[in-house]
Amino acid sequence: MKNKLIITLATAALGLLGVVAAQAATTIVILNTNVAGVGFNDPTPAAPVGGNPGTTLGQQRLNAFQYAASLWGATITSPATIYIDAAFIPLACTANSGTLGSAGSTFIFVGLTVNPNRLYGSALTDKLEGEDVVPGQPDIQARFNSDLGMNANCLPTSGWYLGLDTKHGTKTDLVTVLLHEFGHGLGFQTFTSGLTGLQRVIGGVSYPSVWDDFIRDNATGLNWVQMTAAQRQASAINTGRLVWTGSGVTAAAPGVLSGAPVLTVSGAAAGTAAGNYDIGRASFGARLSASGVAGDIMPVNPDAPGVEGCAPFSALNRLAVSGNIALISRGSCGFVIKAKNAQDAGAIGVIIQDNAPAAAPPGLGGTDDTITIPTVSVTQAVGIKIRSALAKRSRNKSGVIANLTTDPTRISGLDGGYVQLYSPNPFQSGSSVSHYDITNFPNQLMEPAINGDLTHDLIPPNDMTYTLLKDIGW
Repeated sequence: MKNKLIITLATAALGLLGVVAAQAATTIVILNTNVAGVGFNDPTPAAPVGGNPGTTLGQQRLNAFQYAASLWGATITSPATIYIDAAFIPLACTANSGTLGSAGSTFIFVGLTVNPNRLYGSALTDKLEGEDVVPGQPDIQARFNSDLGMNANCLPTSGWYLGLDTKHGTKTDLVTVLLHEFGHGLGFQTFTSGLTGLQRVIGGVSYPSVWDDFIRDNATGLNWVQMTAAQRQASAINTGRLVWTGSGVTAAAPGVLSGAPVLTVSGAAAGTAAGNYDIGRASFGARLSASGVAGDIMPVNPDAPGVEGCAPFSALNRLAVSGNIALISRGSCGFVIKAKNAQDAGAIGVIIQDNAPAAAPPGLGGTDDTITIPTVSVTQAVGIKIRSALAKRSRNKSGVIANLTTDPTRISGLDGGYVQLYSPNPFQSGSSVSHYDITNFPNQLMEPAINGDLTHDLIPPNDMTYTLLKDIGW
């Protein structure tokens, strides 16, 4: 086989500072590439926690990596050993948001025997070709944030949970994040740019990713291989209509997903606004459930047109939303800012009204681990209808009741029978297209944000990560 390849990330020779092999159906080797005294080699004493017997911070981190590798190794099958170049290093972070970690294929290949005109990542290439195509080099590079929870400038209230039992409380479960990022490294991603719609060029020829055969825009009826670059660019922000058509995921979805998100409006003052409405979910805050969160809807009075919720609430707005569900228009600042200000004012939930006509409510991107109330979106038309019913509200009650819940009669996360991919508008680099959509219920491992209710499962009936990888060749 004559493989053409691109080096997509910095690579490292095998056996740098430490090798830990996770023996299973597939052997996955963790290459410790941290220097002495930091990362995996941090000597800070640590008490064993959640089945992790390590007695130093570095050893517990390495044990968590090995455990996540063993879960993946027991799930996938490959005749070739998978090598992961791994390190804990400081990554971008603030007191309220930050990068947890990342992982991806170190090489991209074209010219495989099984499908010579598609791009594949390194680990999947080795599996399909039955050999280690680039001996002596890692297949996946993984970098994770060593600062998380360690100081006031990096999500101080979160921190890594290094146990192996999912009992992470308010901390971020490292094993879950590792399973997610290793999934990307194993092939849960497209190498085609969603931002520009352009395919990768090798030797002067543009090649689609193997992913692109299964990405379909239900509005156009075309998959990404059939589209022009401009069509793919538009498709990547076609919220709710970008789907995965692989037969494995399509068949598994009804047994994994349930309860589509819904806003139910009722109450004595609801009038013509009463009814059930589709809603967009947020990648932050509390997840919706069948039991729901209910309360009076109260609008937030803007400081200026289109900027309501972008600053700490006035006394009048605090009185209005405290104990109620805040209705806020989209615009001028991020969704997390609006939701956090509403929460700080005592709101028990947030509805964000879109600021332009659209067929479907938008997904709400962003990250803030301190937001604990549910936040959803509605279309501009639905928001106008609700606002018309709020005209006779008092200072802190409206008589228009919202219930943010899920509908057990409708499967969440589907469009036209296919599982939706994450396609918010505007495009979110690093998140758009290469994840399941946030409308999934229950939450899936490969959504763009790590949710606190995730298990360490990779297969149905709880998760569809491996199912998608099987669609592309695993």
